[in-house]
Amino acid sequence: MMRKKQEMRQSVEKFTPNWHYEAQSGGTMIAGVDEAGRGPLAGPVVAAAVLLDPKHIPDGLNDSKKLSQTKREALFEIIIQTAQVGIGIAEPEEIDRINILAATMKAMQRAVADLSAPPDYILIDGNRCPEFTIPVQAIVKGDAKSLSIAAASIIAKTTRDRLMVGADIRFPGYGHSGHKGYPTKAHREVLLKLGASPIHRRSYGPVRAVL
Repeated sequence: MMRKKQEMRQSVEKFTPNWHYEAQSGGTMIAGVDEAGRGPLAGPVVAAAVLLDPKHIPDGLNDSKKLSQTKREALFEIIIQTAQVGIGIAEPEEIDRINILAATMKAMQRAVADLSAPPDYILIDGNRCPEFTIPVQAIVKGDAKSLSIAAASIIAKTTRDRLMVGADIRFPGYGHSGHKGYPTKAHREVLLKLGASPIHRRSYGPVRAVL
């Protein structure tokens, strides 16, 4: 029975963000970095960097995709109050000019630069790292493994979602507050009907096709 409980605990830990990578880094100021918005046809890509206070880690941190909007919004406010947070943005024009991967790397660099204090170690979600002058580690599915990256994923997604709600007011008729720029069926249909808005990414195939 004891062995079975231990195996179940290890299985849960495997899929729940924890402090393992932060502790392993050897740093004292560890920033988790994640992005939101690589796949959408419209809007910016947003990156966030979060320096959690190990003594005040919010309960319930997880990959933002696994959380409801209500839970993300609540955690967003707690993270802002208890941690250092930096935001980096790459707008559609920049994405079109240098491609989405390069724009994402720049957004991550801007997020780290936006922190009020520089970290001494950086944990990045994914398999590629931007260039930094301090040690950096890429972690595949890091938002499901590292508490710092999970916090960054919540900040990045919530920030981008709010920007897209604002875009819906500026560019009515496209439904940006609903699909957030992602290529849903409804978004593709309205794109064919109305054409591209100023925040559509013109280098993306479905948008390029209607220009």
